[in-house]
Amino acid sequence: MPPRWPRQPTRQDPEYRRVDDRMNFAIHVGLFAALNSGLWFVYQLETATWAWAKWVTGIWAFALLAHMIYIFAIADYSDKSYG
Repeated sequence: MPPRWPRQPTRQDPEYRRVDDRMNFAIHVGLFAALNSGLWFVYQLETATWAWAKWVTGIWAFALLAHMIYIFAIADYSDKSYG
């Protein structure tokens, strides 16, 4: 069940932007975990020689790390930051 918001949700609301960005990050983490675990499960099960599997996981992990750094360290959720 999605969280309840005490007022009309809008991207101009800094608290809503913060929660929305963190929920999007959680979805990103979930997709990364589900799809990469499936990829590596099949890779091991089939003893595949997919050279691209390491690249997919590595690039996606780097994108996930960049997303995390942005959400938790860089993003400014003050009223003045949204234009």
